[in-house]
Amino acid sequence: MKSLEAQPETRAPLFSAPRAENKGPQPLAPARWDWREVRSVLVVRLRSIGDTVLATPSLRALRRFLPEARLDILLEDWVAPLLEGSRDVDRIIRVARGSAAARLRVARELRAARYDVAFNLHGGSTAALLARASGARRRVGYRSYAYASLHNHAAPPSSELWGRAETHSAEQQLALLGWTGVPVSDRPATHLPQAPEAASSVARRLDAAGLDDGQAFALVHPAAAFESKTWAASNFARVVEHLSSRGLRAVVIAGPGEEGVVGAVRAETAAPLVTFTDLSLPEVTALSARARLFVGNDSGLAHIAAAVSTPQVVVFGSSNVAHWQPWTESPAEVVREEMPCAPCPGYTCAEFDAPECIRRVPVERVTDAIERVISKSLESGV
Repeated sequence: MKSLEAQPETRAPLFSAPRAENKGPQPLAPARWDWREVRSVLVVRLRSIGDTVLATPSLRALRRFLPEARLDILLEDWVAPLLEGSRDVDRIIRVARGSAAARLRVARELRAARYDVAFNLHGGSTAALLARASGARRRVGYRSYAYASLHNHAAPPSSELWGRAETHSAEQQLALLGWTGVPVSDRPATHLPQAPEAASSVARRLDAAGLDDGQAFALVHPAAAFESKTWAASNFARVVEHLSSRGLRAVVIAGPGEEGVVGAVRAETAAPLVTFTDLSLPEVTALSARARLFVGNDSGLAHIAAAVSTPQVVVFGSSNVAHWQPWTESPAEVVREEMPCAPCPGYTCAEFDAPECIRRVPVERVTDAIERVISKSLESGV
């Protein structure tokens, strides 16, 4: 096993979405066409929960800039329910993941819509092909994207547009709009709609689990996509006990197929907890909005919590903190172990037999962060 010295880090500086400037939001470059002629816009944003949530600042920027235009977004079908009911979107177009037939059907649907502008907020080849298939007169993507030649407007790097080396994912997407003349300089916050039926369903389930309406609880998410992003279940068990000691019941959640990690947390602690592993995405949004605090791994659910202004503590492993940390104005902290090899893609660990970046994060730094975030949220009235 290779040995690397690691320095602890509890709080990484957050790129929070700031308040609007006094002069109002500004674009990042002159308009590249006459926006008064634009009647319809397509936004292509494929892949995950976090990617979808972090596209919502761009949707907000477009909606306020073009209140009368039709604004559609193309999402993978499994994540599309997140944006159902959004005031910033007129239509959600769904495409099944990995289905060539579905992509062909969607390509025909996009072509028939006759969009004036198509923004590709995802750098993959499928997104570029579908943006091109739309036939939009103006197709916008970054120069670095796969199949960049399929866009007839190719932007320089977001770091160049914002004037600094590191940019957040939300800023990267906003910069693409700002380069075409859309005002984005205030960097809007993420936002998710809350479906009344999902909120009612969550209220019923919490009541059935013994959590009275209005009773404070913390939402705990111990699962993640990769081992290098998954803090140990035993550590989350200690967090549940800490929360219980200060009167906060833990509601531990995970998605289908992740029941094992929830069971492991339950097996490791005697503290009371409620568990859910079958919530829909709108129900996760509603549950997050009710929580006093979110504690979990770097994951899409952390971004959902940020989008409903829930204070949070997020444990990071291999991911690029500057690019993926919570995009929020609410009290939040990132807890991580500073490693010379970080960040990395996280699919496998190239330096150790197991991902030490996430394994070395001690419980005490997480519980200390919880105390600070709770204190700040009480001070700010969040």
